[in-house]
Amino acid sequence: MSRKIVESEKAPKAIGPYSVANITGNLIYTAGQLGIDRSTGELVEGGIQPQTKQALTNLKYVLEAAGSGLENVVKTTVFLKDINEFGLMNEVYATFFTTNPPARSAVQVAALPKGGAVEIEAVAVISH
Repeated sequence: MSRKIVESEKAPKAIGPYSVANITGNLIYTAGQLGIDRSTGELVEGGIQPQTKQALTNLKYVLEAAGSGLENVVKTTVFLKDINEFGLMNEVYATFFTTNPPARSAVQVAALPKGGAVEIEAVAVISH
């Protein structure tokens, strides 16, 4: 099975040697999205909630570039710098996945790129 590399004009570019997403079959696998503002290349200010909103917005843009959307996400993984901020992240997350939310794992990690508070990756199906 072949794979197609996804690029998005709206989401931040990869900050390393990786693709923002790959399509194989009818599945899209995204790289983790941080709360980076594409226009500045920096994390949005304000901590976990603004970064969660920006990370999910970036994820939305990547999925749209791949021919899908948040409504087609089947699994997310949320990486948190501080698990004690889980509730704050979850408040914002719930506004993006309002009905039939995907399966999800959330874990605390030692550190995230650029000193981020949250990083979110997803697996989604392609819209047809």
